Amino acid sequence: MVARVQPSVAPQSRPASPGAGKAGELSALDEVGSLQHETLGERVTGELRALLIAGRLAPGEKLSLRRVAEALGVSMMPVREAVSRLAADKALEVLPGRAVRVPVLTLAQFRELTRIRLVVEGFAAEEAAKAITDAQIAAVARHEAEFLAAAKDPPDPAAAVAANRDLHFALYEAAGMPSLIEMISRLWLKVGPILYLDMRHEPKRLDGGSAVVAHAQLLDALRRRDPAAARQALIEDISAAAEHIERTARLAE
Repeated sequence: MVARVQPSVAPQSRPASPGAGKAGELSALDEVGSLQHETLGERVTGELRALLIAGRLAPGEKLSLRRVAEALGVSMMPVREAVSRLAADKALEVLPGRAVRVPVLTLAQFRELTRIRLVVEGFAAEEAAKAITDAQIAAVARHEAEFLAAAKDPPDPAAAVAANRDLHFALYEAAGMPSLIEMISRLWLKVGPILYLDMRHEPKRLDGGSAVVAHAQLLDALRRRDPAAARQALIEDISAAAEHIERTARLAE
């Protein structure tokens, strides 16, 4: 269930300065209101981004802005702002009549994103292996154990999706490059829905599948602080998933 976003409480206004209220000037109250409004829009954007990255929204799924506003406990305005931001990132698309939906990737678009992911996320894995701490390795290992537990027969696709996402981003954060994390997040905004739609539709392939093998190899490489091996394990993980998605023909030509 999506957590409700509550507007932040505006601080008590201070006495207006002698020049406040003149034509063309903003009062202190106006400035506080604008700041609160901007922060709320960013928080709604964060909620929608998390749903997309986690694959909670499927390709082609239409969103009701009113339903989003009700679920998050906010007005329509911050929802519209969030949709505009995500549409600019091509994570959502606005259709004629102001309908909003999750984009449906074509085969060519998916292949392009996969090639980029192999370079960017492979680099992140390599850098993470150089800088990762014991505590960060323990975090990756914890997420791997959660994934294994969720992949056992009968599989729990929702838990596997969450563990896989957490494992990958725990790895990328270990690289210590915030700008790199931002780049990867933008990629996952686009591929997250199709990656996890596939995992949810065919949960039986989780147990003993390619992801289980790749995660084990990745964790071993991190423990040995082997950048090349970490990169290769990550590349095999992404490539195997992409090949399976292409074989299932879930992508439009």
